[in-house]
Amino acid sequence: MNKHSMIFIGLDTHKEFHEVAYCEEQRGASPVHYGRIPSSKVSVKKLLRQFESKYPGATLHVVYEAGPCGYWIYRLITSLGHCGYVVAPSLIPKKPGEHIKTDRRDALKLVKLLKSEDLTPIYVPEPEDEAIRDLSRAREAAMKDLKEAKYQLKALLLRNNIRYEGTANWSKKHLRWLTELILPHPAQQIVLQEQLQTIDERIRRLERLDNELTHHVHQWRYYPVIKAIQAMRGVRLLVAVGVVAELGDLHRFDHPRKLMAYLGLVPSEHSTGGKRNMGPITKSGNGRARRLLIEGAHSYRYPANVSTELQLRQEGLPKDIVDIAWKAQLRLCKRYQRMSKKGKHYNLIITAIAREMAAYIWAIAKEVVLTPVNPKLRLSRVPA
Repeated sequence: MNKHSMIFIGLDTHKEFHEVAYCEEQRGASPVHYGRIPSSKVSVKKLLRQFESKYPGATLHVVYEAGPCGYWIYRLITSLGHCGYVVAPSLIPKKPGEHIKTDRRDALKLVKLLKSEDLTPIYVPEPEDEAIRDLSRAREAAMKDLKEAKYQLKALLLRNNIRYEGTANWSKKHLRWLTELILPHPAQQIVLQEQLQTIDERIRRLERLDNELTHHVHQWRYYPVIKAIQAMRGVRLLVAVGVVAELGDLHRFDHPRKLMAYLGLVPSEHSTGGKRNMGPITKSGNGRARRLLIEGAHSYRYPANVSTELQLRQEGLPKDIVDIAWKAQLRLCKRYQRMSKKGKHYNLIITAIAREMAAYIWAIAKEVVLTPVNPKLRLSRVPA
């Protein structure tokens, strides 16, 4: 056996078990079905040890699909010194005539495609980065739940023709007014009180998550990047945390166009021969980061200006970063006005602004130097 040979291993992961297949690197070698192993840390370690003893000196390349089981398998493989790959199911080539799908076939297919280099691995965040991302998503989910509860209460009042004569909804005055309401039927009064309690609980839940998010972000290794990109207009703390938590290390993109394509903000294209057809944006990649950038792009419809709040966010930042943010604001505000005068659709303008915002965020992130993480020093809480 060649000392420097490679062994390709494919895992079709599930909650209770993993289907395993492997293939040697020799030309013409066919994928072999290994069998089924339990989905535990001990079983995966045992599997890798068996391949190490069977193929001494070989480099193990393990691949599996991204899914609900998370990234702990990848982190375990890389911490043991092997090569791990996680691929998106939507990017796995599939023959149009394939109509039979089994776990065994999926594992064999992964091995074959990995050997032929037809798979594109995705970016895997560090455990700490994934934890901040979960917290950021939990905060967003809490906000959605709060809005849903408020909509339900407003619908109840609308059905009973009850209107608030004040100006600010959900202020303290408005909430006191809601507690004083008396609905026609006792059953409706119960519904009103339950909805008021639900809103109060979800407001407190949102406040707790806001406090925890602020606390943990200040201790996060990406906090310098978050602080730096807040120099841009339309990028406050929640937008900055959400974008960085979803995208991770922006240094992995060697050009801003690749970041734009990753966010799905570039137009789709279907060209053949002498014809070139450009369609809507691809909407591939991370949808939450794309939505956050589009939300921030709305602020560029006003003339360029450094407000007091923006000035406070820029205090203490290097001059190069502040200059990039001001350059971005000048360009994007002018572009918004120029496209608006041409009669472009509002959504198209906002999407174009968001696409260029991603480029300026990439430029600012390149100015921040981060310390790389050693895979062997990761904290793993995966049960054995």
